[in-house]
Amino acid sequence: MLFAIGLVLLLVLLVAGVPIGFSMALVGVLGVIVLRGLDPAVIMIGQVGIDAALNYNFSVLPLFVLMGNVIGRTRMAADLYAAAHAFLGHRPGGLAMATIAASGGFAAVSGSSYACAATMTSISVPAMRERRYDAGFAAASVAAGGTLGVLIPPSIGMVFYSLITGVSLTQLMVAGVLPGILSVLLYLVAVRLIALVKPAYGPPSGRTAWPDRLRALLPVWPVAFLFLLVLGGIYAGVFTAMEAAGVGAFGAIAIALARRSLDGTALREILVQTIRTTANLFVVFFGALLFANFVTVAGLPGTIESWIVESNFDAMAALAAAVLIYVALGCILESSSLLLLTLPIFFPALTGLGFDPVWLGIFVLIVAEIGLITPPIGMNVFVVKSLVTDIPLSRIFAGLVPFGIADLLRLALIVLFPGVVLLLPELMR
Repeated sequence: MLFAIGLVLLLVLLVAGVPIGFSMALVGVLGVIVLRGLDPAVIMIGQVGIDAALNYNFSVLPLFVLMGNVIGRTRMAADLYAAAHAFLGHRPGGLAMATIAASGGFAAVSGSSYACAATMTSISVPAMRERRYDAGFAAASVAAGGTLGVLIPPSIGMVFYSLITGVSLTQLMVAGVLPGILSVLLYLVAVRLIALVKPAYGPPSGRTAWPDRLRALLPVWPVAFLFLLVLGGIYAGVFTAMEAAGVGAFGAIAIALARRSLDGTALREILVQTIRTTANLFVVFFGALLFANFVTVAGLPGTIESWIVESNFDAMAALAAAVLIYVALGCILESSSLLLLTLPIFFPALTGLGFDPVWLGIFVLIVAEIGLITPPIGMNVFVVKSLVTDIPLSRIFAGLVPFGIADLLRLALIVLFPGVVLLLPELMR
């Protein structure tokens, strides 16, 4: 009962515009005060703050944020789109397919769905509209492609999942590779089917000659090299996920310097932006830990698990219920905040039912990804809408229906074939 009151208070604070980190912290502290008293709550605040600040695993976050911010200054997204356009633009729906492919590449070095959606909107939507693509279809392809930033490593969502649950970040990052590739392929298939059913939505462009295609690849090889260096180094055991973050940040700065897109002023702005983003993420993380303590003290995970057992729910029914809750909350919460809010509740219950913690992490990230493009408040859609104000929301959401079907197919595939997620981590062991 007390937790239900706390959850209602949390939702009221979020609707009132209170930042989620402060909302979770306030509810968590008030809940512990009611359950244990003022002194334990004050001690908890200090201990959680110290533990969070001294958590070595948290150091990976600012490094990956720095890596994404630096790459964002190199015009790498535009180069990725140009290369994908050269290879795919002549096909029906080719520019939308190029958007998906470039979004996957940018996600591999940015880790943020919002940054991916915003960046690709400014690059690809004008190009598609110039080629007379359907406006809703063009905006929907960018919104869907932006969600890849949640899943394709390095991912901020993976970092938070690891911090909250204790699951190896290295295992999570390696586990996300094959599902990330599957996501891109399914989105490409969705675009191609749309273009075949409604050719006017995505007319083909002119064919690019092979010499020009190969030249278009030259500017993007550093991104491929950086991605392979970070993930390949982790997979081969050359360095840990934390060390990979440092290598990735250093590599991004080296690439930016080589492309002459980074000077003293730009570097100072990037560092300030990275500090601000990291501070905001730390506040959310700190608030989530306080809220998680309240959840634990209230005994909610054990209550949920007992309720599932007593109700004779099987594992799949419980997983389906979690999916509905994640998608609903994903419409109004950023993916990292969503994970921090829900994992203290669902992780113990679902792993207690036998789900592999690494597999569950990828599954949850995919579900959080779906929430970003689900009406009525899919956050990625509003990011795109803020940049293309003349396209109605209804047309964007309508254009996302085929991508939603692709997402459901992806969920079904990883449930039926968990090896898609677990194959690479198991080969590492």
